[in-house]
Amino acid sequence: MDPSLPVIAEELLQEIQKSFRETSQISDELLLALRFVFGTSVVPALDLVDRQSVTRFVSPSGRTVYQVVGSSGKLYTCYASCHFCSCPAFAFSVLRKGDNLVCKHILAIYLSRATGACQEQSISNQHLTALLLPEEK
Repeated sequence: MDPSLPVIAEELLQEIQKSFRETSQISDELLLALRFVFGTSVVPALDLVDRQSVTRFVSPSGRTVYQVVGSSGKLYTCYASCHFCSCPAFAFSVLRKGDNLVCKHILAIYLSRATGACQEQSISNQHLTALLLPEEK
């Protein structure tokens, strides 16, 4: 996953990945641990994973960016490497208040990677630039 997450969160996500590979499910025990570590973001994040809302875009330069279709249908650009999401909840709950480690969109990225539910798409460097720097409307 990502070494800049707290160790307990990193180990939990690795355990989920291992368990999912072996059983194709996340046990109740691991779900409870997820809830303990990540709080109220867990259920909405799992819903996003179930809906296959996470897409990883990879460019020839090796750069990656994620986009997550939120529960409202809005598209959020996320950077898993630095735990950043463009959603308002991230700005408020994670950055401003410090109530959560990550928002539901970032957590959905980690869970979709752990469960193999993350869609992947190769794109050109120019397309990646357009994703990172969208034109103002």
